[in-house]
Amino acid sequence: MSDPYKYVDPDYTYTDPKTGILRNLAGLTDPDDLLFFESGAVAKRIQELYEKPIKIKGIESLFVIHKHLFQDIYAWAGEERKVEISKEGKQFFPTTYFGNAFRYIDTLISDYKKIPKNNKKQIAEKLAEILDTVNFLHPFREGNGRTQREFLRLLALEKNLKLNLNPPDNKKIYDQYMQGTINSDIKTLTKLILELIDK
Repeated sequence: MSDPYKYVDPDYTYTDPKTGILRNLAGLTDPDDLLFFESGAVAKRIQELYEKPIKIKGIESLFVIHKHLFQDIYAWAGEERKVEISKEGKQFFPTTYFGNAFRYIDTLISDYKKIPKNNKKQIAEKLAEILDTVNFLHPFREGNGRTQREFLRLLALEKNLKLNLNPPDNKKIYDQYMQGTINSDIKTLTKLILELIDK
């Protein structure tokens, strides 16, 4: 299976030039070993956030979550990427304009916090908008999807709502999530989020 992501990283900021895999704290050089190690470590850290959730203050909380999830794996956990990323020919947000994007996302989060807890439709619409924007930002070299799903879950939790965008063994939900994020389809994301928080 080919990797649909492309990275502009001529200096090998993140990868080992010999193996092509991400430099990691465990010193692993086999991609399957790294995937296995990363999956286990992140699952454990997600569980910790379920047990002790953090309050979302703004965009900085996204970086706190990434740092928490990937602290056992990457030295750069919680840091914004220094390389440009594209997927299937579509470029994610350029690093040079990150400051503007951070301010915009903070505005979206501020608007979200003002929505009444019983207005599920408006909550779902705003969460979909936040998700779409954060996904386009793609602020990390690795781990964007897992971080943004946890970010959304914690935002929903502040309204006393449960939102799991990556339930185990539910391909339908994951496929809808992927379709919505890849195509920047806010309608699909809103519908999915509304269905999940309405249960």
